[in-house]
Amino acid sequence: MQGSVAVVIEDEAHIRQFVCAALEHEGWKVWPADSVQRGTVEAGTRQPQLILLDLGLPDGDGTEVIRSVRSWSDVPIIVLSARSDEDMKIRALDAGADDYLTKPFGVGELMARVRASQRKHRGAGASAEAADTPVRFGTVEVDRAARLVRKAGQEVHLTPREWNLLATLLAHAGRVMTHRQLLLAVWGPAAVEQSHYTRIYMGNLRRKLEDDPAQPRFLLTENAVGYRLVLG
Repeated sequence: MQGSVAVVIEDEAHIRQFVCAALEHEGWKVWPADSVQRGTVEAGTRQPQLILLDLGLPDGDGTEVIRSVRSWSDVPIIVLSARSDEDMKIRALDAGADDYLTKPFGVGELMARVRASQRKHRGAGASAEAADTPVRFGTVEVDRAARLVRKAGQEVHLTPREWNLLATLLAHAGRVMTHRQLLLAVWGPAAVEQSHYTRIYMGNLRRKLEDDPAQPRFLLTENAVGYRLVLG
């Protein structure tokens, strides 16, 4: 990522130095910060292509930074946190984070997540231009312009809700979508507590699109968090 800019917001000096060094080794220009206030300033002034963010900062919660950044940018945000409980992951993802890496982690996993975030972001940036291009995963082909789905060449009928759920997952392919995000997008604000809706309709999509619904390859569950569509 030669020439790309990253902001690393982490108050533990040794972790901040480790992450900055790993990014710089791959050609990133890195701007470090150790607080919500400083991190928000750096994110707003450096125009980064990536933000790596700890949640437990001395002057506040890192989700404040996520919400602030999401008000003006879709830059990839990867959370780096010692907090591994599912509620915290859901909070960060609902606030707009793209990924969540639990401490401790190695440089190999860190850089793999960074590369994945950049691939997803480039794909999302091209999605509007490619809206008329069919999307394929396995033997499934989705023609978004015509709202048609085929599996092994045979047309598959989806209900309007099933189509909207699939379209939402396609728009964020590769990214974890929480139950709340999917419920807001497909059913609206009145349904945000009805997580069984997503389970039922994901089950329907798997039966129609996966070769083995019991062992899905593309429509994946992120336990207690939500779902992810993997293209391939």
